[in-house]
Amino acid sequence: MRVDTHTVGRDVGRIVQAVSLMMVVSVPVAVANAEFFAVPAFLASAAVMAGIGTALARRYRDAAPPEKREAMVTAATAWFVIGVLGGLPFLLIAWTIQIDPFPAWANTPPMDDTTTVFLHPLDSVFESMSGFTGTGLTMAAVEDKLPRSIHWWRSFIEWVGGVGVIVLTVAILRRGGGSSGSYTLYESEARSEKIHPSIVTTVREIWKIFVGLTLGSILLFLLVGMPLWDAVNHAMTGIATGGFSVHGASIGHYNSPLIEYAVVPVMVAGSIAFPVHYLIFRGELRNFYADLQTRWVFIWFTVGSLALTAVLFADGQYDTLEETFRVGLFQFVSATSNTGFGSATIGGGTEPVWSAGATLLACLGMLTGAAAGSTVSGLKLIRVITLVRGTVWQIRNIFYPPDAIRYLQIGERRLSEAQANREYTEATVVFVLWITFLAIGVAVLLRVLSPAHPLEYVVFDVMSAQSNVGLDSGITGPTMPDAAKAMLIVNMWVGRLEIIPVAVLLGAALRRFDLYR
Repeated sequence: MRVDTHTVGRDVGRIVQAVSLMMVVSVPVAVANAEFFAVPAFLASAAVMAGIGTALARRYRDAAPPEKREAMVTAATAWFVIGVLGGLPFLLIAWTIQIDPFPAWANTPPMDDTTTVFLHPLDSVFESMSGFTGTGLTMAAVEDKLPRSIHWWRSFIEWVGGVGVIVLTVAILRRGGGSSGSYTLYESEARSEKIHPSIVTTVREIWKIFVGLTLGSILLFLLVGMPLWDAVNHAMTGIATGGFSVHGASIGHYNSPLIEYAVVPVMVAGSIAFPVHYLIFRGELRNFYADLQTRWVFIWFTVGSLALTAVLFADGQYDTLEETFRVGLFQFVSATSNTGFGSATIGGGTEPVWSAGATLLACLGMLTGAAAGSTVSGLKLIRVITLVRGTVWQIRNIFYPPDAIRYLQIGERRLSEAQANREYTEATVVFVLWITFLAIGVAVLLRVLSPAHPLEYVVFDVMSAQSNVGLDSGITGPTMPDAAKAMLIVNMWVGRLEIIPVAVLLGAALRRFDLYR
């Protein structure tokens, strides 16, 4: 069956409309920081997005509610469109600084090399896609030199992207066509958890939890000595497991063990599913260990951090055991929570810093990710658990008679044979497609980059992009070839949507233009 493009057009338009409001909200931030030169850029960007979104929504307003295939195509299309259009503020602010058309009271800063990169549309789109997907890889050479308006826009799009642009749209606009259509769109954004029977109420509850966690993170960062502006931005990108920083050295800028330790629980909080947060806030603390995914978040973070500490200590990477443990804990939690904050240098591009063993161990953390239903990407722990236990279950099945009735136990769920095979197949398909896109990304980067880059560092940066992490080994930056930037943009987009919606979009496009022949 063909995808109803009218339904897709209407829902993409509504999502674009909702995101255009983010640019309007950013105007007071620019004014509060006396960066009046950025106001026209935000307003112009908002006008463009609102115009496109309104035109689509009105043209197709009578379209039918989305079925699952339309929702998948809508999610893949909307995330790509938002990633591209979200680059407008970066581009327009950079050109405003370059041209400097306003009087002195607008406080237009001098152009520098860091802001110059956003004069190029591809770099602006890269930054936007990195933000909305919660990745945190950046084209800014020295983030400290960016105007606060750009700092804010980077943090804001990561904060919203952590929950999801469709979740934002459902919360603001309550798309027409009933709650079933809203839920179908909600599921297409790699979510299935419901806190309340009503999807609109669920979405609003998620936002309440998210805002509360953000405010708590700001307070924690202030208590450990982080300046207010830094605390606000790092709280937004930390709880969203995004990782953009206002400093080029990220959290390592502060050279403060106390701040580094304080950031860890924020990254962990972003790794826990929203329904579990909801139950914990209601006083049901047993969910810290009773919930399967939450239990494995703590187990995996602990085991991985100790393993990385052991590797770094064996390599003699740092001076003391405490520093080695702190770096191992921070970087493994940052990688596995897909946050991407950095407290240490992993690589210098062509100059090795970490060993291949330490680098690939961090890659393993990025691959698995943390809990489904949180702000993280990667494969998700529940899917990894399903793959591991399902594989063991399939092997054991050989030794049972054909008429045996068997079940697969995953947490508190007892799956019948049909359910087990269905979920195992789905997890396997996602894993195979995930590795396929990863291999394509690695192949492209190996083709266009200098051969001097170690293979493990190329794998690390592509893995970081596709798992929406943001850590880098010194390869990703404004000097990369355009082909490498474009490939990483695709990897970030694919990783945020967990592959399947992108595959459905590609299949729909092939069918639309009769390219299956």
